[in-house]
Amino acid sequence: MQHTRLFFSLMACTLMVVACTSCGPESPPPPPPPSTPTPPVIPVFNADSAYNDIASQVAFGPRVLGSEGHAECKDWLVETLKATGARVLQQEFTAEVYTGEKFRATNIMAQFNPDVSDRILLCAHWDTRHIADSPLSEERQEEPILGADDGGSGVGVLLEIARQLQENPVGIGIDIVLFDAEDYGESGGETESYCLGSQYWSRNPLTPYKARYGILLDMVGAKGAQFPIEGWSWHYAQSTVEKVWGMAARMGRSNYFINQGTQGGITDDHYFVNLLAGIPTIDIINLSGTEQTSFGAHWHTHNDDMDIIDKNTLRAVGQVLLAVIYNEDAGLL
Repeated sequence: MQHTRLFFSLMACTLMVVACTSCGPESPPPPPPPSTPTPPVIPVFNADSAYNDIASQVAFGPRVLGSEGHAECKDWLVETLKATGARVLQQEFTAEVYTGEKFRATNIMAQFNPDVSDRILLCAHWDTRHIADSPLSEERQEEPILGADDGGSGVGVLLEIARQLQENPVGIGIDIVLFDAEDYGESGGETESYCLGSQYWSRNPLTPYKARYGILLDMVGAKGAQFPIEGWSWHYAQSTVEKVWGMAARMGRSNYFINQGTQGGITDDHYFVNLLAGIPTIDIINLSGTEQTSFGAHWHTHNDDMDIIDKNTLRAVGQVLLAVIYNEDAGLL
């Protein structure tokens, strides 16, 4: 009996311990693994559409300050951007060029998600050169050029990107700015005689404006184009260069986006956006030329027409740019 009572006493104590243990606080569950942003679906860049937009610009003739083609193209650009659902702003200003002449000029800004403070700037110039002053050609030097590549190509790529943003919205703010009066500068003259539109926009923002960074497109449509890392881009916006050229490498586009630098910087719209607006901005620009000209044999000649435009080049630039935008939106860059 004593053994029996002892057995039951031990059992009772054991049950009390078990009961007390089960009534105690539970151990917290292990923390969930860190979440990884979902890779975005990148829209397919339509090179045919971009090509057609370049052809539409060229059909207006040279888009030189003061010309009928310039005025008609401006109206077409505004309506084309409005059709994408963007908020479109026009910034009119007087461009006083190196000859002393004064022309009416217009910067065009299309905003997607205009109320979002976190923004990216995409830009190009839409005017064309008033003379054909390349050292590689003496043909009709006093006549304006069509500017299919130099002017038309950057705009064509950005118009197609605007359509993709309409069809495939993002959460970040995107601004597309088409600068006027970029190419009416003096050959061999002061750098400030060029890029009058970006100088004016940078000094006179249409709205209180700041962006993470900017990307300028200039001459991005020619056959055989190559885009090495331009000097001012690396100086002012190294991290953005690394994003864009790194994305191009991952996409197999290093035959276009050459991972090497150039000697010195190019005076282009991005220079003044960096210097005056303080927005770190890079320049994707064709620098596949020779010692006589860095910009290709068609630059500032009458060969800068639709025959020089290559859809493969347009596709490479446009697809890389879309990948950058949508990866930024997904938090992956």
